Amino acid sequence: MHFGLDVANLGVTADARRVVDLAVAAEAAGWEGLFLWDSWGFAWEMPSGDPWVTLAAVAQATTTLRLGTVITPLPRRRPHMVAFTLATLDLLSNGRMVFGAGLGGVPEEFSAFGADADAKVRAAMLDEALDVVARLLNGERVNHQGRFYTLKDVELDPRGQQSPRIPIWIGATSGNALRRAARWDGWAIYTVDEKGAVERGPNQVASFLATIQQARREAGVEQQPYDVVVTGATSSGETVEAYQAIGATWWLETLHGHRLPFDALMARVVAGPPR
Repeated sequence: MHFGLDVANLGVTADARRVVDLAVAAEAAGWEGLFLWDSWGFAWEMPSGDPWVTLAAVAQATTTLRLGTVITPLPRRRPHMVAFTLATLDLLSNGRMVFGAGLGGVPEEFSAFGADADAKVRAAMLDEALDVVARLLNGERVNHQGRFYTLKDVELDPRGQQSPRIPIWIGATSGNALRRAARWDGWAIYTVDEKGAVERGPNQVASFLATIQQARREAGVEQQPYDVVVTGATSSGETVEAYQAIGATWWLETLHGHRLPFDALMARVVAGPPR
């Protein structure tokens, strides 16, 4: 199992400088990844920092941490610009990027800007956008005329360092979303709320994972590498081994100002992974 940090881009960790400090401390303490939320908290009066700018700063301050977003609500971003940004960050980090994507769970982050917050519309946008992002990161010359997006003879250059492309993780809990996750490179799930209280235990996570595994068997890809990414809080009494036993490949320790003040978050990072 790999051990990383799940850092809110909100509140006490909205300031990119603080996230860089956490990242440097994390690398020194033996953590293997740092993943940021992609929330537009300013739409609902919460201090928030741009995750992409922050990740660029973290990439320059570290050398080994896996980096990415968990998760980006892709329907509120233009997919070609997401691919463009990811490719640039992958080069900047020497091939350390992961892209976590999903529907997004805060309607105000859509409606405040005149975007459609309907979940069915966002799901359709997500599937179409994921295809566009992956094709661009794969190095294809893309001609695409879809329901939501149009690309005319576009090729991304440079397309990032990783081959065949940057891994894509999907955040999901519903049946359709779990089947979507099965089509990509990994699945990410939160087991705790913002304060670190447990919402989903190992048994429920295992039930979700069974749906993904069945979909992968039906698609004939069950033998291909696949990440199962669990975000939790060891201070809440969660046992990492219980999630590892059901197939988790990453444990992300959640860091949020509603859970602890910044100094305590830093102390948790310095203490190292729960090995």
